[in-house]
Amino acid sequence: MIKRTIEISNGPTHISSQRKQLILKRDGEQIGQIPCEDIGMVIVDHPATSISLPAISLLMKEKAAFIICGTDHLPQGMFLPFADHTQIVTRLHTQIDAPKPLQKRLWKQIVQAKIRAQADNLQSNSAPHKLLMNLAKDVKAGDTTNREAHAAKVYWQNWLTCPDDIEVDDEGLEIIADAYRRDRHGDSPNSLLNYGYAILRAAVARAIVSAGLQPALGIHHKNRSNPFCLADDLMEPFRPIVDCRVRELFFAGETEINQETKAQLLDLLTIRINYKEHSGPLMVSLHHYVASFVRCLERTETLMEIPQLCHLVDTELCGL
Repeated sequence: MIKRTIEISNGPTHISSQRKQLILKRDGEQIGQIPCEDIGMVIVDHPATSISLPAISLLMKEKAAFIICGTDHLPQGMFLPFADHTQIVTRLHTQIDAPKPLQKRLWKQIVQAKIRAQADNLQSNSAPHKLLMNLAKDVKAGDTTNREAHAAKVYWQNWLTCPDDIEVDDEGLEIIADAYRRDRHGDSPNSLLNYGYAILRAAVARAIVSAGLQPALGIHHKNRSNPFCLADDLMEPFRPIVDCRVRELFFAGETEINQETKAQLLDLLTIRINYKEHSGPLMVSLHHYVASFVRCLERTETLMEIPQLCHLVDTELCGL
C-alpha cells in the first residue's frame, strides 16, 4: 500500500491522536482524521503548529517520518523511529565490518546509475547525453577519477537549455555561455531543488531505518556531523527525478516554494518507476532498493538492484 504524505502549512494546527488516528484541529474544530497506519511522512511547515507526545509516539510506532520545516519552508529536522527489525544488531555489525573494496564497488554502481539518470534527463542522442553515458561507463570503484563531478558540470550546464545540437569537447567544457549553474544557496529554482531533495532524503532515510540499518554509517559520505550519511549515498540515483519535476515547474513559470509547487514535489513519492520486472510507486520501490543494498553488504549478491527510471526529458517543455 502507498503510504500517505501529510503536509501542514495552511494555518495554525494542533496534532493529536485518538484510537490510532491522527487528529488535526484548527481553532478547536477538527479538520482532519487519518489512520496512522496509512501515514508514511508528516511535514510541518507552519510555525504555529503543535503536536502531542502521544501523537509523535504513535507516528514512530507506525514507522512514519516526522519532518519540521524552517521559515524558508525547507526541512530542517526529522524524527525517525528506532527500527524494531529482528536483525538490527547483526546489520549494524555488517555495516561496520563492510570492507572498503566492497563499499567502493557499491559506490561505483550508485554513481553510474545517477549519471545514467542524468543523461536520460537530457535530450536523447544529443552530445551532452552521449557524453554522460560514456562517463557512466568510465566510473571506477570509489569513483577515484571523479566522474560524478565531471558529469554534474555537463549535466547542469545543459539542464535548462535542452539544446538540439551542441558541440562538446572531450572534457565536456564547451557549453552555452548563459547556462544554468547549480548552487544550493543561489536563486530560484535552487530552492525548489533543495525542497525536493530534502523530501527524497527523508523517504530514503525512512526506508533505511525500516531495514534495520544505521543511517549515519555511509559507504561514501563520511561527515561525522551528518546523521544521514547513508541516506545521502543511496538517494543519489533518484535526484534526477526531482530535477525533472523542478524543470517542468520552471518552464511553467513556477520558481518559488509555495503550496502548489510543494504539492507537485511531494507527489514525486507516488510516481511509478520500474523495478526489475515490475513497476511501482517510488516510496515502495525504495524499500526494495535498500533491501538489495543489504544483500550486497551481506555479500549474498554483488550487484545492487537500483530501480530504473523511465526517460525523463519532456521535449515539449524544453521547446524541442
